Amino acid sequence: MRDRNGDLNTAHLIGDIGRRATRGGTVMMGAQVVKLVAQFGSVIVLARVLAPAEFGLIAMVGAMTALFEIVKELGLSAATMQKTDITHEQVSALFWINTGAGCLIAACLALGAPAIARFYGQPDLEPVTRWLALGFVMSGATVQHWALLRRQMRFSAIAIAETGSELLAFVVAVVLAFQGWGHWALVAQRLAAPFLVMAGCWALCRWRPSLPRRTSGIPELLGFGLSVSGCGILSTLARSIDQILVGRLFGAATLGLYERAARLVLVPINSINAPLYSVAMPALSRLVDEPQRFRRAFGVLIERVAMVTMPAAAGAAVASDWVTNLLFGPKWEAMSPLITCFALVAAVQPTLMTAGLIYLPQGRSRDLLRSTAIDVALAVASFIAGVPFGAVGVAGAYAAVGLVLRLPVCFYLAAGQGPVTQGDLYRRILPSVWASLAVAGVVWLLRNGVMPESLLAAPLVALAVAAAVGMLTAGLAFLLMRPSREAMTSVLRSLVSRPQPAPTAFAKEVAE
Repeated sequence: MRDRNGDLNTAHLIGDIGRRATRGGTVMMGAQVVKLVAQFGSVIVLARVLAPAEFGLIAMVGAMTALFEIVKELGLSAATMQKTDITHEQVSALFWINTGAGCLIAACLALGAPAIARFYGQPDLEPVTRWLALGFVMSGATVQHWALLRRQMRFSAIAIAETGSELLAFVVAVVLAFQGWGHWALVAQRLAAPFLVMAGCWALCRWRPSLPRRTSGIPELLGFGLSVSGCGILSTLARSIDQILVGRLFGAATLGLYERAARLVLVPINSINAPLYSVAMPALSRLVDEPQRFRRAFGVLIERVAMVTMPAAAGAAVASDWVTNLLFGPKWEAMSPLITCFALVAAVQPTLMTAGLIYLPQGRSRDLLRSTAIDVALAVASFIAGVPFGAVGVAGAYAAVGLVLRLPVCFYLAAGQGPVTQGDLYRRILPSVWASLAVAGVVWLLRNGVMPESLLAAPLVALAVAAAVGMLTAGLAFLLMRPSREAMTSVLRSLVSRPQPAPTAFAKEVAE
């Protein structure tokens, strides 16, 4: 008989963590590129077929149900990944807790659908909410299989499940949209994705739950998970309350513009964090007993994230109208100032999320909860302050508070314990700040006198020129500063000595 606890053992990973992290970085970044193409394709193609109000309807339900996504998980995937020794019986108990939570949430949403429709004044939301509730049943039954694949650092299996589901759900939505299904095409996409992820995880993870029974260690796991879940609930509240306010006060069409702008900018930027979390979380957890290796690995992590995301976000903020006209067309023109605001949010959001990775490997779940609560309070205050100025005011206030308050507060709290200091964090991101300012300035000069009018009138050409010049500017800026020059040299040395994708070189540097 096969040892059921054998699927949970991670002792064999310790001696090989560098190679696994290296390979995992390549696989997860490659999968993320494919997912990003599907998500971008979904945003662009469906925007050409469906109206902003139809996206707004789905966003209304999504904002209301986002909190339940975290409640369904209860932080128990993190508990499974983080715990050094865990038994089959314990994981089985967690599986049934997650599955039961998913079913309970689905039932509550089905019963509460009329209230959600009345809140927004949109009768069509009642059947939409009931159908979308089914996704919680499927995703609840996936949580522990997803966590076990990550615990074992089986990144290829994760990539297959997540990428395949994203692509197939996108195809479903596009086909139905062109057949005239309207917002129901988006509903089908939201249901196809969790079903396909569930099927993929169950097929690729050979672990199977046993019948529920009492077992030791569950209160400890629940305590850890609930702290993580509390952080997730607070973070999701910060990401949802603005859409709830915009939908309730300004209507479905305005929310459609707001949600699409946020998705266009924040999804690709934040997508970098998904593979980093998958690779860095297990690696950092195994390095927690080696403070200097942990400090260096975490510094490399946050430095590389800032170098990639900050300059790109700065360029997008200045070129928002070109992005809008090229990707969406004239009926979405009002989205341009929203894209500018969310690009400024994206300049710091990935760094904030990466800084948050410091807590769980160190077992600081309570500190994570406190940090998240403070961050959410700042975000919600910014939303409320921006409401009198419309949807653009909400997004603009969020961006301003992120730059001025959220980032410094996050660094102060993250460095409160352990080998990583505030000075480490600021030194790692400072070159990216200067490079971002340089990129924004150069792109602004391009569109205000340097670039000919004939090019400015062609969004595709103008955007291509701005992107090329922006990348060159960022590269030169990084080479002029010693810390970032050393970082670029390290990555290039890895690529030259043994040709491999940049994400692989990065993952290897984090693990070593």
